[in-house]
Amino acid sequence: MLQQYPSRLLEQAVQEFSRLPGIGRKTALRLVLHLLRQDTADVERFSGAVATMRREIKFCRVCHNISDADICPICSDKRRDAATICVVENIQDVMAIENTQQFHGLYHVLGGLISPMDGIGPSDLEIESLVQRVSENDVKEVILALSSTMEGDTTNFYIFRKLAPTAVDVSIIARGIAVGNELEYTDEVTLGRSIINRTPFSG
Repeated sequence: MLQQYPSRLLEQAVQEFSRLPGIGRKTALRLVLHLLRQDTADVERFSGAVATMRREIKFCRVCHNISDADICPICSDKRRDAATICVVENIQDVMAIENTQQFHGLYHVLGGLISPMDGIGPSDLEIESLVQRVSENDVKEVILALSSTMEGDTTNFYIFRKLAPTAVDVSIIARGIAVGNELEYTDEVTLGRSIINRTPFSG
């Protein structure tokens, strides 16, 4: 049974909130009613921050992480080990690994995993730009830090084959992470140890 709303504007707001991942209509209604109880200035600051983020946020032209500038703070940090690149699926994985404080190299965000069932092929990901980075820079090691899933393993193998002509060392994070687990949900201690105890990728 569809819920009846006393206001068309309220219903529109609930509909927009319910489009967010993990937000059903009941939760969306609670969020909208919460905003209605706030000062207008607070709500305008909230909506303004979201609009500004969407309009002005950039993607680093080197690693494809989110950034306020053309090059993200990690890539522009001269203290980082530029000879080591950690390949991850998404931005959340960069944040997860950074929270371990165990990795001091650079990153490369693929923007997804190869998944034929979902219509995602290698050309849909930032794989060619990774190969270009390795070919044009003094990169000594590429760490594959992708989720322990079928899609992750498929992507690992594809990247390994693409990087073979470059003679760069390719390693994979230790499988202290349970098979089938998403990287971003792994606890920091386990993830940190997996980075430290990475092993050569054998294909």
